[in-house]
Amino acid sequence: MRRLLLLLLSTVLLAAQAPTDTTFYTVSYVDILPASKAAAVTALKQYREASRKDDGFVRMEFFEQVGRPGHFSIIETWANQKASDAHAAAANAKDFRTKIDSMRISDVDQRPYKTLTLGTPRNATSSGTFVITHVDIGGQGTNAADLLKKLAEASRKEEGNLRFDVLQHTMRANHFTVIEEWQSQKAQDAHAASATTKEYRNGLAPIAGSPLDERLYKFVE
Repeated sequence: MRRLLLLLLSTVLLAAQAPTDTTFYTVSYVDILPASKAAAVTALKQYREASRKDDGFVRMEFFEQVGRPGHFSIIETWANQKASDAHAAAANAKDFRTKIDSMRISDVDQRPYKTLTLGTPRNATSSGTFVITHVDIGGQGTNAADLLKKLAEASRKEEGNLRFDVLQHTMRANHFTVIEEWQSQKAQDAHAASATTKEYRNGLAPIAGSPLDERLYKFVE
């Protein structure tokens, strides 16, 4: 009995000592004039290179939607919100916005996120198949966060999965962004047809606040 109590106490102490994940993300979407796509990609790369020098920079990824040239998703990862806020006010961020102002045909839709569940970090490659999904929960009952965690954990074990991350909106806890990477379209198709995905979607349907916004992307190096 004493050993059990000591084990439980040790577990509680370890949990209490576990560092809080302060990682902060922004997920942005912007539409660029097709004729200006090359110039926009150049501006994105320059923005990333300049941002690397900012305190708290972790990484910055660019994706272009498949079948929709010029529609970009920008995922920024920062050590914490303070670093992200300082970066947003920095000259390089303002310079990037100025450069794309004349190219864009939509506003830059940027949303703040925190970690819900992450797999093993790895660098994205242009050969992978990417899916970025916005999940909006409107109903009550099922715990959407648990539903997404279960999906992520199972999906990471599937053949061909390279990444399955879930982010949660920092101010609207019912909004999530799911970032997937698969070795091939075949692997992604098999995942979409799997029992795991079907179970997740069946559980999500009654509580979804809007249709599942799931889009295929390619990585912009």
